[in-house]
Amino acid sequence: MTSPSLIGAERLKRRMARGVEFLGSEVAILCGAMSWVSERHLVSAISNAGGFGLIACGAMTPELLDKEIAGTKELTSKPFGVNLITMHPQLFDLIEVCKKHEVGHVVLAGGLPPAGSLDAIKANGAKLICFAPALALAKKLIRSGVDALVVEGMEAGGHIGPVSTSVLAQEILPEVAEQVPVFVAGGIGRGEAIAAYLDMGAAGVQLGTRFACATESIAHPNFKKAFFRANARDAVASVQIDPRLPVIPVRALKNAGTELFTAKQVEVAQALNDGSVEMAEAQLQIEHYWAGALRRAVIDGDVEHGSLMAGQSVGMVNKEEPVADIIAQLMAEAAHALEKRAA
Repeated sequence: MTSPSLIGAERLKRRMARGVEFLGSEVAILCGAMSWVSERHLVSAISNAGGFGLIACGAMTPELLDKEIAGTKELTSKPFGVNLITMHPQLFDLIEVCKKHEVGHVVLAGGLPPAGSLDAIKANGAKLICFAPALALAKKLIRSGVDALVVEGMEAGGHIGPVSTSVLAQEILPEVAEQVPVFVAGGIGRGEAIAAYLDMGAAGVQLGTRFACATESIAHPNFKKAFFRANARDAVASVQIDPRLPVIPVRALKNAGTELFTAKQVEVAQALNDGSVEMAEAQLQIEHYWAGALRRAVIDGDVEHGSLMAGQSVGMVNKEEPVADIIAQLMAEAAHALEKRAA
């Protein structure tokens, strides 16, 4: 007779089969693309441990992305992908870099994909994944030809939408999960939650905060200690100052840097008033601010004035441990939860 643990593991494997096939990984767990954190060391470690690593291109130049992909390939022979920001001024050059390296999966984040970008990615033979923060957008993206979706709730770290993960999952999964693989993200810190979303029809999940302080993460020790000290309510969303400047809210641990961002918005809004910048440039200035603030925290260890982007699952991050251990724990928790199911 099959033991309960094997029963749970078999049920988990069955529920993750579609996501595993799509990603080419051993488990259907994507690592969220965290700027400065999701680089070659963490990405390769996640892929080597059976998950699916994603390089966070962020504000990288094509030359830097070229080196990062090459560096990741030196550390793993397993599949991994690249996350590109739709508003990047050199988006099509970055797509060409992905083509050069035969990157199998490209994620487009940060808004509706610009004209021609979907075709350019798919023409390279890569599988295209996009974020769907609403059901109408999910359906539109599927009609446009995307291969998979990420449904990310406002509990996530970094740029967020206004709706919670549980509500988005209930709204979107029943409608589109049979058409394309859907990966649920935002606030996931334990395997029981993974099992629940798989039961709802998800092909897999995406986690960022849970991996940010892994042993293989290059994040500064100060950055990691700030995560270990934090609880869920410390991860707060930024406030929009000027309605003309549609700044996507960012969730991060509250510190002096939070106030600095408010001041930056006032500065950029004033520049809009003066006519010294156009709207597109104003939004890019905001993005560059975040890239710089995040670097100060992740790389330099300035946890007071830098940006400590973190999801509300940060309260479940309390120690530094290898990626392989994190994935094994998540899978064990998910399998244990599924042992209790009827089938």
